[in-house]
Amino acid sequence: MNKLTPIFIAGALLAVGVLAYTQSGIGPQTTSVATTQSGHGGHASPERSANPVIRDYQIANDKMHADMGIEFTGDADVDFMRGMIPHHQGAIDMASVVLQHGKDPEVRKLAQDVITAQEGEIAMMQKWLADRGK
Repeated sequence: MNKLTPIFIAGALLAVGVLAYTQSGIGPQTTSVATTQSGHGGHASPERSANPVIRDYQIANDKMHADMGIEFTGDADVDFMRGMIPHHQGAIDMASVVLQHGKDPEVRKLAQDVITAQEGEIAMMQKWLADRGK
């Protein structure tokens, strides 16, 4: 495992947590946003923004959460691998937004490193599952 992988995973989890918190309605609300029901546990998600950066993050986040809605098997190893693949893909999709819209060279480098690391881990998880017929 790459030495930076735990940092990337922690960052991705933090980003997901922040996004979940901001969408939860907990805490101060600075804007009023119309909501629609999504297919992820009945959570409400904001309508798509006209801002392309926000819209691209919304799309990536919604796709990740929808794809993480796996049917659990009760096998902790299999369920972890199956759930983490879309989670890692979500990190790739979010990093791609940075590469498309971001300007800070340090953030862009981190985004590229996240993509590289997550793609490798997804390939490993897919192989692990395939080797076990899952």
